[in-house]
Amino acid sequence: MNKEALENLVNIRKLHYEAADASEVNGLIRSGSIRLQDAKLESLSLESRFDLTYNAAHALSLAALRHLGYRSDNRYLVFQCLQNTLDLPSAKWRVLDQAHRKRNLAEYEGFIDVDENLVASLVRVCEDIKVAIKELTENDR
Repeated sequence: MNKEALENLVNIRKLHYEAADASEVNGLIRSGSIRLQDAKLESLSLESRFDLTYNAAHALSLAALRHLGYRSDNRYLVFQCLQNTLDLPSAKWRVLDQAHRKRNLAEYEGFIDVDENLVASLVRVCEDIKVAIKELTENDR
């Protein structure tokens, strides 16, 4: 974890302090885990699997930020903070960046362009985030 980088984001008003709430964090982990599990259902459309995985990644990433006592009003920043909250390597963060851009195109312009490789990569990164947030929360008990 890189607390100094997170503090710098507070100083420039990209993040703000908000006391960690264990029930909120656990709820986010639960929500993200369920969505990730559902995203693996091959019977769902590729678009639905993408949406579920993207939202699972966001919930789990937000759980890490909230566990450390920070909040962001920006989805993108929640993902960017992963290198500081869970030491997520930049190569994995780039998958989330790509997914975020594609999600925005789908949400705001009605254009969805996802493929099996992106969804599979997103699932793998989301699994890594899930493991890391569980380790973080268990180590702090």
